[in-house]
Amino acid sequence: MYQNAAVLALFLLLYSAVSGRIGRSWLSGPIVFTAGGVILGPQGLDMLRLNVGAEGLRLLAEAALAMVLFTDAANADFAVVKRNLRIPGRLLLIGLPLTIVLGFLIAKIVFPGLHSLEMALLAAMLAPTDAALGKPVVTNRAVPAPVRESLNVESGLNDGICVPVVVILLWLAVGTQNEGYAPAYMARVVAEAIGIGAAVGLALTAGATLLLRAGVKLNWISEDWIEVPVVAVAAASYAGAQAIGGSGFIACFTGGLLVSWLAPRRKHDLLRGAEGIGETLSLLTWVAFGALGVGEMLGRLTLSVLLYAVLSLTVIRMLPVLLCLAGTGLTAASKLFIGWFGPRGLASIVFVIIAINEHLPGNDTLEAVVVATVLLSLVAHGVSANPLVSALRMRPGGAVEGERPSSP
Repeated sequence: MYQNAAVLALFLLLYSAVSGRIGRSWLSGPIVFTAGGVILGPQGLDMLRLNVGAEGLRLLAEAALAMVLFTDAANADFAVVKRNLRIPGRLLLIGLPLTIVLGFLIAKIVFPGLHSLEMALLAAMLAPTDAALGKPVVTNRAVPAPVRESLNVESGLNDGICVPVVVILLWLAVGTQNEGYAPAYMARVVAEAIGIGAAVGLALTAGATLLLRAGVKLNWISEDWIEVPVVAVAAASYAGAQAIGGSGFIACFTGGLLVSWLAPRRKHDLLRGAEGIGETLSLLTWVAFGALGVGEMLGRLTLSVLLYAVLSLTVIRMLPVLLCLAGTGLTAASKLFIGWFGPRGLASIVFVIIAINEHLPGNDTLEAVVVATVLLSLVAHGVSANPLVSALRMRPGGAVEGERPSSP
């Protein structure tokens, strides 16, 4: 245990010393930490011996994703989100279902040996985009605001929306008995997950805001504790929503949006601690992913697995995006940019761990495809982020047709 702690602490120390330089290069934190996990893990130097089971890795990934969703939403420009709500609305209400359907149809061709429900499950597990992997794009002011905020809102909500879909498909795949007609039951579970999640996130955040304002007015809050409340609210939103049948991811994102609206001036000071914790948890998740997942996947990498992973990041993601954004006024470059930057990451890892625990017949294929897709996304989106941001910024037009480009 102490050896693992020492190795991870030293790795964090080394990374923190060069993090700014890495952020300006073609590399990214997740790439470095995943590579570190592979090199230091059992398949490499065997210096990092993580005794983390599937449940432990799932909890780590969920905690990281919850914190990242809350802080990214809180950092959103609420005015821009309201002005451009139609774009993420189309991505979520039209693009996301189309992505799942197209992923299912292509899975039928690439993996004919899978059960139909396993094909649908695979498509749903790889449908949500990752807020953490997309952070270099959604936080870069060189990216036009409508594009940046649309990607942020989409990645914040699509994994929460996919949670009940994945759970129900998994429930159907393992043959659990149903309460009534499946479509009606599915609609109820989705509505409960989204509704309860949003209610918990908004209620806890609103209550915390009133409490903190009273504390500031009475001068009861110590400056040393100013960063702690956001961490506590994000954790309580996720855990509270999950405990009563809602989506913790939806709770975190809606709670973060409320912070952005209620505290636009001091939010950067309030969020600093939560951002650091979210970043650290994310990077530790990538270390575990590299040490525990990548090495095992390499032995099961087939042409079919690699083909589906490539199609998942290109055709399956980009075609629905281009279709659903038709008529929005976005330039072709902006549509392609949004279509490409749909990285797969923490949510897909969480979903596949849940599926593995149910021992489906196609588990080996599902795990291999998800791990391969996430690993490919990690490299492809990490390497292309800064160059494509620069290319988009240098284009003569803005994000919207007829718009002048804004300065970063």
